[in-house]
Amino acid sequence: MTVLEAIILGIVQGFTEFLPISSTGHLTLSGKLMGLISEESPEKWTAFIAIIQLGTMVSILVYFWRDILNIVKDFLIQNLFNRRKYSEQTLNSRLGWLIIAGTIPIVVIGLGFKDIIEGALTKNLYVISTSLIVLAIILAVAEKTAKFKYELKDVNLTRALIVGFAQAVALIPGSSRSGTTITAGLFVGFNRETAARFSFLLSIPAILASGLLQLKEALPYLNADSSLTLVIATVVSALSGWLAIDFLLKFLRKYSTFIFIYYRILLGIIILSLLYSGYIQP
Repeated sequence: MTVLEAIILGIVQGFTEFLPISSTGHLTLSGKLMGLISEESPEKWTAFIAIIQLGTMVSILVYFWRDILNIVKDFLIQNLFNRRKYSEQTLNSRLGWLIIAGTIPIVVIGLGFKDIIEGALTKNLYVISTSLIVLAIILAVAEKTAKFKYELKDVNLTRALIVGFAQAVALIPGSSRSGTTITAGLFVGFNRETAARFSFLLSIPAILASGLLQLKEALPYLNADSSLTLVIATVVSALSGWLAIDFLLKFLRKYSTFIFIYYRILLGIIILSLLYSGYIQP
């Protein structure tokens, strides 16, 4: 892998992790087009992705550091040191409970179907292209039927669990974690910015846990020869990830998600066309 390829993949990872367009789909397509995914040793590609995802993990922690600090502080104080009833807790403390509850579905489903999730389907472009198109249509339905009336203070257990189950759906390659959770947020009545903000906050435990687990499993496949490109791709993914979060939150204050819907459908059709033409392999 060259330095230029590392920069490109870092940009792809950073932007597509948080925009509702699927990082798995874009990285897999990019890797295959650049000839970087070896059929003989797919573990090396998986290891590379696991490392550069740490960059996006850093970007979300940096972007939301105040929110995270306030949530953790209030949660600990009001549940351990100065205990209050849930109904009497501050929004930050309640968000702590709701993030925990919303994370349970992806933990259970992720561990229960780990072998399938990490199997051949993960890199299958037929699965990815189909998911891109199908989830785009569902997001379009959400946009057309959403009430856009709830804010972050209106998140409750039911809404958190619905968004949490949607996050688990993102285990299907091509779905997009932010795509499925924003879609669910719109279905339960959040305005667009709230849907995105809660999506990002909810993703923090999942990204941290999966990133560290994948890193542990990837270590045997890493070598000193790839250290420079790994560092470059990881740093670039952190910077582009921060920009993607900032862009999306500001964008959704004024505009709908239809630009991403059209993009997902177009990309899905392009991938299917490339597959049927034989230009790339599944």
